[in-house]
Amino acid sequence: MISFILTLKRLVTALIHAFKEKEFQVLFFLILLTLVSGSIFYSTVENLAVLDALYFSVMTLTTVGDDSFTPSTTFGKLFTMVYAIAGIGLMFGFISKIAFSMQSGYLNKDKKEDQK
Repeated sequence: MISFILTLKRLVTALIHAFKEKEFQVLFFLILLTLVSGSIFYSTVENLAVLDALYFSVMTLTTVGDDSFTPSTTFGKLFTMVYAIAGIGLMFGFISKIAFSMQSGYLNKDKKEDQK
């Protein structure tokens, strides 16, 4: 449990650090827009509950996947192909920015300790 709390603290610190960069803010907005549009699509076209649609959108963009749902309509399948191709790149950029912020936090911490 302590490990989880420490990791969560590192993640929150990295997010705060990353939000100071304009590029991260743009990626964050695009990811939100992509997830909202995917959720709206899946809830209306595929008749999923809003939370299920958001869950499927996140699972698709993070490439985790979920076997419990596959689009049933032809339009849904076409949309999912385009959605995955466009969205996975955005999600990768977003996650890599967070990872870079976490890493740079360690580098800055090490530099401060070396200066002492």
